[in-house]
Amino acid sequence: MAEAHSEARRIGEAVRRARVLQRRSQKDVASALGYHQSKVSRLESGRGTEDIRVLRAVAHELKIPPEQLGLATALDAVPTAESEAEDMHRRTFLAASIAALATPAASAAAHDDLVQALLPGLNPASTNAPLDTAVLRERVGAARRLFYTCDYMELERSLPGLIADLRLASTSTPDNEGLSALLATAYQTSTSLLLKQHDQGNAWLAVGRAMAEAERSGDPVVLASSVRVQVHVLAREKHTAQAVTLVRHTADQFTGSYDLRSPKYLAAVGLLLLRGVTAASGRGDRAATEEFLTEAKEVARYVSLDRPDAWANFSPTNVALHELSALVAFGDSGLALQAARPLMRRHIPVPERRAALWVETARAYSQQGRLADGYQALRIAETCAAQDVRRPAVRDLVADMAARDRRRTLPELHRFSRQLGVPA
Repeated sequence: MAEAHSEARRIGEAVRRARVLQRRSQKDVASALGYHQSKVSRLESGRGTEDIRVLRAVAHELKIPPEQLGLATALDAVPTAESEAEDMHRRTFLAASIAALATPAASAAAHDDLVQALLPGLNPASTNAPLDTAVLRERVGAARRLFYTCDYMELERSLPGLIADLRLASTSTPDNEGLSALLATAYQTSTSLLLKQHDQGNAWLAVGRAMAEAERSGDPVVLASSVRVQVHVLAREKHTAQAVTLVRHTADQFTGSYDLRSPKYLAAVGLLLLRGVTAASGRGDRAATEEFLTEAKEVARYVSLDRPDAWANFSPTNVALHELSALVAFGDSGLALQAARPLMRRHIPVPERRAALWVETARAYSQQGRLADGYQALRIAETCAAQDVRRPAVRDLVADMAARDRRRTLPELHRFSRQLGVPA
């Protein structure tokens, strides 16, 4: 434990020294990253140094070599019995081919097709399926189910044709607001998928299309859902202050009279508030985080759509999971693990939510230096949703956990890292 505290202080001092040498204030660095000043202050005092997402962001902003902060680099490798030439080849191959290792070649083509379908002015190839609105509504629902069950490969293959058919139907009947709502939902789903893949550039394209169709539909539920994915993109790009402001502004128009609202309306508002929780906790804003959580809990008193076939997945369980995630973001790993334990005993029917529980638990264990427990949590997450564990954010977590196991006391963790196609 003393060794861990010493390492945390060393990392904090490295951050402080780099900042001072650049003549920058804590507030300036925090603002550039979309964080609250307290997050940088905690880091420099040796607290919260196990949060690899924050460390990576700070290392990039202050141009600190990742290894100085105990982070894995693209060419990290632990010496083995291989020859030096073979080891050099292995590391180079991993660095150059990480995406290919994690994603089958067929998926790359599907990704290109999805991006093409999002481009304005182009008419993507239709599937020649029936363009009846009821049929299209069922296909949009099927796409949502693919997302919640984490079948991202099949979702990526199906979205281009769905978008093409929706656009064709919308062109044929331009005043059909229902089709605009369905098209907005397809674009929202595309945005969420692209964010899972860390493709923020094309996510901006998708969310722009979603907002345009949502406004055209005139449906407040669809509009709130489109704002939610826009907030997600903003937060992912570290524009957390703008994300929090957007949630507040939109929520002010939609909150209240919950006992009179439809389940869809409540789910849309609840999910928007939870996205505010993520954005606020990401910037270290405890007051805003608590504000959004309190309101989300109030919404959850009136609705519980906790199943993969729901139009939008919102429930008290989802609120609890976001509260857990916020605790991890603040570095409160002990409280996070306390919050996780009752959720582990709860039935969570949606695979994406089950996987989220165990991934956040793994992050909390990692923050405490309990790498073996973190590894076990990740393997449980894999049984819940194998494709979700292979997204970039989780692979980064695994890479950094493996890099911190410098004595290779957890060979199974390193094997898992290699299976995910990340440097170990």
